[in-house]
Amino acid sequence: MHIAIIMDGNGRWATRRYLPRTAGHRAGAKTVNCIVEAAARRGVDTLSLYAFSSANWQRPKREVSALFTLLRRYLLSQTQRCLDQSIRINLIGRRDRLSSTLLELIERSEEATARCSGMLLRIAVDYSAQYSLVETCRRLQLGGEVDRERFRDHLADVDRSAAPISEVDLLIRTGGEKRLSDFLLWECAYAELLFVDSLWPDFDEQAFEQALDAFARRDRRYGQITARVNHG
Repeated sequence: MHIAIIMDGNGRWATRRYLPRTAGHRAGAKTVNCIVEAAARRGVDTLSLYAFSSANWQRPKREVSALFTLLRRYLLSQTQRCLDQSIRINLIGRRDRLSSTLLELIERSEEATARCSGMLLRIAVDYSAQYSLVETCRRLQLGGEVDRERFRDHLADVDRSAAPISEVDLLIRTGGEKRLSDFLLWECAYAELLFVDSLWPDFDEQAFEQALDAFARRDRRYGQITARVNHG
């Protein structure tokens, strides 16, 4: 099972409490720890988290800096916990605009957990599905017949995916907004979409379990008449 989450609402969570937006991002980082562990316990195969989109570079420099500080702290503090739970870490998205210090931490965490056999944790950083699709098409212009499988393999290479691209079964977006925001457009072709009003810092393990229960009740037909069985 592949679950993807658009972690929305950190800024609004902070604003409603008369706190700086960075406080919301710090609270959201704690939720990440909670949901990663909950997903691993439930036997989720792949968990993809939208941490920083390519469009987020347009945010104030102070907020961008805070987000990358939190990412560095996560890699430094959580890599060992992922090792203990056999969770494999993989950052997807562009890497050419990241600092050398952050790149070193990313590669160190990926290498340390490369042999983990449990859940694959994919963190999307400087990620844009549109960019990935266009870049994949550009590379495929080099020649050869194009089919679905070859396109998927090239897309995985563009995204720096540690495993072959797998379709998303359930996409959850917190914060009440109802859009994909340029996240995993290819992988979400047949995903079940669940939009919840809870802001990301308030999205706890109980809310995650409720999302899985809602998914289990969905009928997934993929264009057929008989629904496939969900394994929520």
